[in-house]
Amino acid sequence: MEFCPKCGGLIISKGKSAGCSKCSYKTKNKIKLETTEVAEEKKEIGVIDEKDSVTLPVTAEDCEKCNHNEAYFWASQTRAADEAETRFFRCTKCKHTWRKYK
Repeated sequence: MEFCPKCGGLIISKGKSAGCSKCSYKTKNKIKLETTEVAEEKKEIGVIDEKDSVTLPVTAEDCEKCNHNEAYFWASQTRAADEAETRFFRCTKCKHTWRKYK
């Protein structure tokens, strides 16, 4: 990039000649712009299957189906706002899901 020695403006190429973008300064030199860019190779992004990634907390709860004593749990407001939330459980072994009202 070249700058005008008169006012400090940017020298722009106009056909065979070049001139300042701010004042009337002209130059006979043709502007040559060179750029270099190095691009990194994109790394492959792994896809996580929902079945493989359970991010729910685990609690001690007996499964009604297989009697295993660990289950994932979460809570949701399924009824009116002034009533207690519903707790859901999913067995870590057989994946059976059930709910409990408080």
